[in-house]
Amino acid sequence: MVRFQRRNGIILVGVVLLAVLLGAGFLPAAAQITFDIPAESGILVDADTGQILWQKDAHKQLHPASLTKIMTMLLVMEAVDSGRASLDDVLTVSEYAKSMGGSQVYLQTGEKITLENIMKSIAIASGNDASVAAAEYIAGTEAAFTQLMNKRAQELGMRNTIFYNSSGLPEANGGNLTTAYDVAIMSRELLKHPKVLEWTSTRIDSIRDGKFTLYNTNNLLSVYEGLDGIKTGHTEEAGYCLAASAKRGDIRLISVVMRTNSPEERASQTTRLLDFGFNAFSPKLVVEENEEVAVIQLFNARKVNNPVVAAKPLRVLVPKADPNAVEKVFVPEKNLTAPLAAGTKVGTLQVNVAGNPAGEVPVVTAEDIPLANIFVRLFRRLWQLVVGLFS
Repeated sequence: MVRFQRRNGIILVGVVLLAVLLGAGFLPAAAQITFDIPAESGILVDADTGQILWQKDAHKQLHPASLTKIMTMLLVMEAVDSGRASLDDVLTVSEYAKSMGGSQVYLQTGEKITLENIMKSIAIASGNDASVAAAEYIAGTEAAFTQLMNKRAQELGMRNTIFYNSSGLPEANGGNLTTAYDVAIMSRELLKHPKVLEWTSTRIDSIRDGKFTLYNTNNLLSVYEGLDGIKTGHTEEAGYCLAASAKRGDIRLISVVMRTNSPEERASQTTRLLDFGFNAFSPKLVVEENEEVAVIQLFNARKVNNPVVAAKPLRVLVPKADPNAVEKVFVPEKNLTAPLAAGTKVGTLQVNVAGNPAGEVPVVTAEDIPLANIFVRLFRRLWQLVVGLFS
């Protein structure tokens, strides 16, 4: 007996020591992935679900420079989709739009140009003059358009973003501010418009009947496999920034790097970040459409226990080093009561990977859940009262 207690004491000491080492970071924990890049801020997300695969100071406010134009393009495309504008529309360039400095396509006051060519000038050549021309066409003035930009940012959950202009040029107050996290949000939203990827993936194009050549500012195009966008940025205040999109197989990733020191570093750090995503993670279907994910109890229903199912499938990215690091949590709606029709939303299935949110799907009733008759409901109520008394 003494020998048994001593051996267990040794084991206990060993377990405690192991826990201390893990907590202090001396030993690797399961699913822990070590990765870093020199950028001041960055993030890597799954474009389909928004799952964050890596982040570094992703909520730190920084100047975005021309990453601003992601929101400008988004508002233009939403105006086109709603019928408020058409890419075939012809707009007239104002003196104010023509006066923009920095990266430009040298629009002239009074020049007639289609909205599509304006969008090409923004997406490919990062024209500041084109951004202002688009803003004035959609909202009348750049100031009014900027109000729309800030409104849309709040709607998307971009809590640490403020826009003062449509181009990203510095302002007297310092200019636009955003975060890598917020840039990823608006990039995901922009990718819902496939036409944009046609422009951002184009290396060379032209406007003015071929008389003016547009060169893409993203030097990773045709260099990095699968890369097709989205937007570069650079000012002295912002450093060199890049929000990039790349697709390989069924996986599309969005990476954002902010405040790197040169175009070369911007490209190399984006390459490392995307390589990390494609190499360290693999897709996994964690729930199928109509898969039973929980059972809800409704004491006024004909059946007390009722199965509920996922309304749609969910695929997440899991670490290749720990593919089983998946947790599913069903969060029911409050105050559920019968009757409920088949397909009624009754909650949400939240999926975590390695302890981090990875996605969620609506959960619905698998079939009609009718109300129990009054005698059954009365009996169950009385039974609950009796059980409550004795418990």
